[in-house]
Amino acid sequence: MPKLEISSIQTDNDVFVVNAVESLIVQSIRAKGPLSRTDLTQLLNYSRASLTTIVGTMVETGILHEVGEGRSAGGRRPLLLDINPQLGYVAGVDIGATSVDYALADFQGKIFERYSESCDVRMEPELFLNNVCDVVSKMLAKHEIAPERLVAIGLGVPGPVEFAAGVLIAPPLMPSWEGYPIKSFFRPKFPNAKVVVDNDVNIMAKGEQKAGNGQGVENFLFVKIGTGIGCGIISNGRIYRGNDGCAGDIGHICVDYNGPICHCGNQGCLEYLAAGPAIAAQGIEKAQAGQSPFLAQRMQENDGELTAADVGEAAAAGDRAANEIIRTTGRMIGGVLAGLVNFYNPKAIFIGGGVSKIGYTLLSTIRQATLRRATALSTRRLQVEYSQLGDDTGVVGAIWLALENVFIVQN
Repeated sequence: MPKLEISSIQTDNDVFVVNAVESLIVQSIRAKGPLSRTDLTQLLNYSRASLTTIVGTMVETGILHEVGEGRSAGGRRPLLLDINPQLGYVAGVDIGATSVDYALADFQGKIFERYSESCDVRMEPELFLNNVCDVVSKMLAKHEIAPERLVAIGLGVPGPVEFAAGVLIAPPLMPSWEGYPIKSFFRPKFPNAKVVVDNDVNIMAKGEQKAGNGQGVENFLFVKIGTGIGCGIISNGRIYRGNDGCAGDIGHICVDYNGPICHCGNQGCLEYLAAGPAIAAQGIEKAQAGQSPFLAQRMQENDGELTAADVGEAAAAGDRAANEIIRTTGRMIGGVLAGLVNFYNPKAIFIGGGVSKIGYTLLSTIRQATLRRATALSTRRLQVEYSQLGDDTGVVGAIWLALENVFIVQN
């Protein structure tokens, strides 16, 4: 029988308790789609009689349902089994530094409601999470779904997470959230929901793995470039979090030992020099120095402010200074990724986050720098691409993180 892997499950609220074989059946169907009883018998190396009894119980309890007939191998066509999409509903919440994305999905992970809004994660956690609860409640009410039918919530947050406890540890962007009991906050409003908390880049990696270019890729990196820079690591098909849950914090790798002081206290960090705020700051410098008429005009229109998106628009319009900012940024990021490629040897690197929208000059420069500086063997089959899912990557990952943790395996 395949080895059951449950070490990553957060066990604060046992929504659905299943035995080991039932868990393997769910995992197999989630991975391969609808399967017959014969398929499951062969996959799990279990006796047909025992498996038929177990499957029958799962159909009776509503975990599985029959969805039609499969291909015949001679004789009667087999009935196919799938996860019951109406078993419950799942919410995915992707919290960024300046925005929150929400989604509702059925128990098969199919999204049927989506919403986004701006935010400020420096708010006190009680106020912030109260608003999250209100938005999720309104989304449920829109579809006439009772709060008790929400069985899981996946939550991505922009900071290091101690995954087993589901709490933030020393988050630089949101210090008041450190150690805050996020999971228990949701219980009064959603009493049946299992809440799972992870770093925002990890859930983006999960989303890419489940529904994007990462499908079927066992080893890849997902790099988010936004207000900060981080990396989700998929190793042998699973999220790698490291010993303390902070693996992938590449934004604080030094790229300039004589550089400016980062908010983490160290000098010359990649995030401080190449994330969205740094791109915007360089754009302001070029505009004020008279090197970019486009950005100077945009500053006048925006009361002296610029964003990374403004720099991207300037570059697309042929602004030389803006293009140089983007190429410099891409070279710095690509240099760090080359080191990661030499160390980890992934099959692919997928790039997402708000700054990835500024155009393909950034992607091509990152790709060139990575391929040039990493070893030939490690880059021979390496893909460096933008995320396929765009703005949906985080919420898709949050939903699947919740679905993968909703069942608790009883020994």
